[in-house]
Amino acid sequence: MQFLELGPPVGRPIQYRVSGADVQTLRGLAHDLAALISQNPHLRDISFDWNEPAKQLLVNVDQDKARRLGVTSENVAQVLNTVVNGTTITQVRDSIYLIDVVARAEADQRNSLETLQNLQVQTTSGVAVPLGSFSTIEYGLTQPIIWQRERLPTITVRASVTPGILPAAVDKELADEIKAFAAELPVGYSVAPGGAAESSAKSTAALVATLPAMLLAMAFVLMVQLQSISKLFLVVSVAPLGIIGVVAALLPTGTPLGFVALLGVLALAGIIIRNAVILIGQIDDNLAEGRAPWEAVVHATEHRMRPILLTAAAASLGMIPIASEVFWGPMAYAMIGGIVAATVLTLYFLPALYVAWYRVKAPPVAPAAEPVAAPVA
Repeated sequence: MQFLELGPPVGRPIQYRVSGADVQTLRGLAHDLAALISQNPHLRDISFDWNEPAKQLLVNVDQDKARRLGVTSENVAQVLNTVVNGTTITQVRDSIYLIDVVARAEADQRNSLETLQNLQVQTTSGVAVPLGSFSTIEYGLTQPIIWQRERLPTITVRASVTPGILPAAVDKELADEIKAFAAELPVGYSVAPGGAAESSAKSTAALVATLPAMLLAMAFVLMVQLQSISKLFLVVSVAPLGIIGVVAALLPTGTPLGFVALLGVLALAGIIIRNAVILIGQIDDNLAEGRAPWEAVVHATEHRMRPILLTAAAASLGMIPIASEVFWGPMAYAMIGGIVAATVLTLYFLPALYVAWYRVKAPPVAPAAEPVAAPVA
């Protein structure tokens, strides 16, 4: 089985990072992890951010011989740098720019061990000696790039997800296999998810950390407006109704409940609570006008039904343009489903809960008048 060694995969990738101290052991573990995730039918184009060794020219200087000849490591480095990389000897002007003129050996000479061994190195006494007289030159392999994370070499194994499949769903499928793989790693080596899964987890953790403060602020504002603990309870009790619509919208579409969808749920809770506050406020206004409690509840529901439905329709239709987007789609589906379901349920649930909480009695039904018999002639 072959894997791509460099370059990110095309499409929406999932990532796993393997970290450890020894580079060679790390490379083997990265290949094992790549073989593991390649068995999933929804993944393709397995690749690594680094893992391909590069050819290296090694110059091993015998320091004892070099000192006897009067050659320093700096002399060797200068000669090799001139031949391999080149040395700037002058500059030429091109319009307003100065361009360096670099002198170096030709490609066939730079790649020839014989040419490098015969390079003449100037000693401190002014005598030139060949490089091969006090050093050995050979080819070897090295890692040209080694990415580190928390001061440990880390290889990121990446794979693109086939179209029509969500990366979150594939991460969930691989969770048990990755956990088993991590349990068998040597001491000092670890594997962790990266990419979209890691970003979503970090964003969700930050959101959860600020959620208590947000709820307290919301409760304070509602308490100032409603000035009643019982009414505050009534208003907040309708917020979970949106979850019904969220689930009904996300399940058929296969949309994950990720960070963006959670943002939509929080915005949805605000819309639902606002509708409940409007309805409770209308009931209070009706009671202040002297209406009977039952009549006040019924009239408020009928009077506010059209504005609440129109507002919900406008908010839902406004989400349709972004519903097809990969990033904003989950939020759009969550808000559309939640607004539609919660609005309809609120118009039925909140009046019924208000009547039950305050023990509002329905007015007695007037008995039907009995028919009067026609007089007999």
